[in-house]
Amino acid sequence: MNTRPDFSKHANHAATAPAYFSVWDLHAYYGESYIVQGVNFNVHEGEILALLGRNGAGKTSTLRAIARMDSPQVNHGEIWLDHQPLHTMRAHQAAMAGIGLVPEDRCIIPGLTVEENLQLAQIAPPVGWSIQRLYELFPRLGERRKQEGVTLSGGEQQMLAIARALARDIKVLLLDEPYEGLAPVIVDEIEKTLIHIKELGITTVIVEQNAIRALELADRAVILDTGQIVFDGLASEVLDDAALRAEYLAI
Repeated sequence: MNTRPDFSKHANHAATAPAYFSVWDLHAYYGESYIVQGVNFNVHEGEILALLGRNGAGKTSTLRAIARMDSPQVNHGEIWLDHQPLHTMRAHQAAMAGIGLVPEDRCIIPGLTVEENLQLAQIAPPVGWSIQRLYELFPRLGERRKQEGVTLSGGEQQMLAIARALARDIKVLLLDEPYEGLAPVIVDEIEKTLIHIKELGITTVIVEQNAIRALELADRAVILDTGQIVFDGLASEVLDDAALRAEYLAI
């Protein structure tokens, strides 16, 4: 007998609400491996959405599919941003349309200084924040502008990765494990930055293993389990539901 708790009543209850950014029936594969299995969710403009789940649940794959990376391969589904069909685009086109992905490995370019990493992000339009404005947001980067990016501390590299995304004119910021390996005081700094970005109206989707911190920051949460959505609702609902957290987040 299956004694697994039934959280299906939570799933996708906001799926029909008007949204700024929408993922509809998304299916994606790595070769023969079926990773993203019919994912649906909406995000309203200026919201922070926590995309959560255990390791292997399909969180990073969903972010990569949204950003139109070459892998995983999206076989079915639609992705809409401000009435633009991202599912018809390649990665560079999705970036031009307003998607900014900050991957888990941060992808700081070796051999380039902090400032050169930022300048490179602005070579092609659409250009976002000025470099001076980014230094005002991240004073440490301004102090280290001539330092090679890969020699920064982990927290400073995360700041640089976010700053590089904001150097483009983005509408949705996708963050993959932004707190990984960072001291709590640095996580506090990153969170303050994300709150400021939210106040400016930028929409954020955050994938994070530190689920409690992500839920405390987010407006809403989507939980994935083996590539499928098992919860879609308010972040506060997850914080208040011990059975849900135990079942799908192991916390």
